[in-house]
Amino acid sequence: MEKIILFAPLVGAIISGFGWRIIGDKGAQWVSTLLLFLACFLSWIVFLGHDGTTQHIHILDWIQSGLLDTSWSIRLDRLTAIMLIVVTSVSALVHLYSMGYMAHDHNFGENESYRPRFFAYLSLFTFAMLMLVTADNLAQMFFGWEGVGLASYLLIGFYYRKPSANAAAIKAFVVNRVGDFGFALGIFALFMLTDSINFDDIFAAGPELAETTVRFLWTDWNAANLIAFLLFIGAMGKSAQLGLHTWLPDAMEGPTPVSALIHAATMVTAGVFLVCRMSPIMEFAPEAMVFVTFLGATTAFVAATIGLVQNDIKRVIAYSTMSQLGYMFVAAGVGAYSVAMFHLLTHAFFKAMLFLGAGSVIHGMHHEQDMRNYGGLRHKLPYTFGAMMIGTLAITGVGIPLTGWIGFAGFASKDAVIESAFAATQGGYAFWMLVIAALLTSFYSWRLMFLTFFGTPRGDKHTHQDAHESPMVMLVPLGVLAVGSVLAGAMWYSSFFGKTNEVVKFFGGAYGEPAQELVEAVAERSPKASELHYVMESAPGEAAIYIRPENTVLHEAHYVPTWVKLSPFVAMILGLLTALWFYIWSPGTPAKWVAAQRPLYDFLLNKWYFDEIYDVLFVQPSKKLGNFLWKRGDGSVIDGGINGLAMGVVPFFTRLAGRAQSGYIFTYAFAMVIGIAVLVTWMTFTGGAN
Repeated sequence: MEKIILFAPLVGAIISGFGWRIIGDKGAQWVSTLLLFLACFLSWIVFLGHDGTTQHIHILDWIQSGLLDTSWSIRLDRLTAIMLIVVTSVSALVHLYSMGYMAHDHNFGENESYRPRFFAYLSLFTFAMLMLVTADNLAQMFFGWEGVGLASYLLIGFYYRKPSANAAAIKAFVVNRVGDFGFALGIFALFMLTDSINFDDIFAAGPELAETTVRFLWTDWNAANLIAFLLFIGAMGKSAQLGLHTWLPDAMEGPTPVSALIHAATMVTAGVFLVCRMSPIMEFAPEAMVFVTFLGATTAFVAATIGLVQNDIKRVIAYSTMSQLGYMFVAAGVGAYSVAMFHLLTHAFFKAMLFLGAGSVIHGMHHEQDMRNYGGLRHKLPYTFGAMMIGTLAITGVGIPLTGWIGFAGFASKDAVIESAFAATQGGYAFWMLVIAALLTSFYSWRLMFLTFFGTPRGDKHTHQDAHESPMVMLVPLGVLAVGSVLAGAMWYSSFFGKTNEVVKFFGGAYGEPAQELVEAVAERSPKASELHYVMESAPGEAAIYIRPENTVLHEAHYVPTWVKLSPFVAMILGLLTALWFYIWSPGTPAKWVAAQRPLYDFLLNKWYFDEIYDVLFVQPSKKLGNFLWKRGDGSVIDGGINGLAMGVVPFFTRLAGRAQSGYIFTYAFAMVIGIAVLVTWMTFTGGAN
């Protein structure tokens, strides 16, 4: 069953890409889509039936060289099972949605091959992501990691006739290579120190790495901290954390289904998955995890501020993705790995729905993406409006305060992240950044809804008159995702963020120390520890997410002050009321604020000028260096040297050789005499004559 889940998308990609001429355009679309639904169905069976233990499903032997012995295997544990349902569910729905969205795409004229090619790329993307999440060693994970990068390049640049799409694809590829270099260095360091890249061997070496010192860049480092930091550099690139985030908004150049796939379930979640998968190492790297927490909180805030002023509907949701990824990294950084995965799961549902809903709006508005040209569309697009309303309620965290789980999906998981951040930092930087980001998220999410669906129509009158609801093949995925956006938080709240014993049981135990010692350690710090029970039944080493005795964040998060639990709800209400004032009750207010705060508005509209700074620091110097090496190095030195040799030195010796070939016997005889004289002289002086 697991092998079918893994290889079904690959088979779909091959059939769509190479066999579409035989089965036709529609046939290729249906084959790839049905294979994804098969993988999705089997993934849910695996997830619901998994007992928390770790299985190793061997596929084939792969790399055997010296100490390196790596096979291609599927690692099936609770963490893998979660990622399987996320990846295959969203991908299957995106495939179905794409059948309607791409049906009337006119970017390629009458060329029919673009649709099968698009579905082949989608399936290839899914296969690469499944390779990543099922990996049993770092080589296999890196293979899937790079496969996702390749497929993202193909999908972002799918409209290859648009210069902006080509530039965005190259940008995504290059920026991710920066992060991937750090990831590769982390893999090399692990192999150097542990003689293995298999997860079981690496995880068992965690305590030893924590006591090992390694020399890197002329400095002594704690091995665990260095490895954790290098691995996180890779996660930064894939998950668009601040510094390596500039590719993410430009990825909107691809078709909207691509945006949903990249931003909801596959590429951007790979970094969060990596940190959670490597948690047995991360737990021994406290300094590195402080950096993860700090950067995640900063990313959540910065992305939310940029999202406030964006006008492209897809870019608003893109920066929302970047901000929510920051939440996930904060949870992972403070040691609440199950909470990070909880938010990853709920986010996949409501973010995929928001992107597909935006695609439905764009489809109905004849590919208009500027929200300033929308308005009053709730009557024209009632089903899309309903779906996006549910998505907005989920992402802003609407629910009943203090219940923890009675509300939309984002309410349960976002509150869990914020409470975990407070428990770990005692109300420090990360907590306040997340609360402020929650307020800003509420504002820009409701701003999107009010500009798009409320008020009076703006922009081209004919476009509004011709606006129409999407076909059923596009609306069905929205309905399915809406169900997940409503129920996912309540259904799995206890499993991901319940009492510590519930979470340990759900994920199958704990690495290293048994769960009884976890209970004893918590008992020393919390009077509520009597609620914990010894639930460790599987052998140590059979868990997906690491929980060791010193890490009590998950437990303590349940006992934060009441005002902390209310803070995200209050932030959501403040954001909603501000958006209502700006765009419903007093529509002229935004223009006044922009006029009064023009420098700040331009600063946010230009995305904190990261692209401009990078252009000055990296792009332009690289271009100048390239031009210098091209014109001076290649042109003057290499070409000039070769041309000089070909046109100067070689002809000179050719002329000399030509003169020697005179055709007269006495000339040759004279040359022979001179040669004999030279030979005799040399032998005389060197003693050869003796």
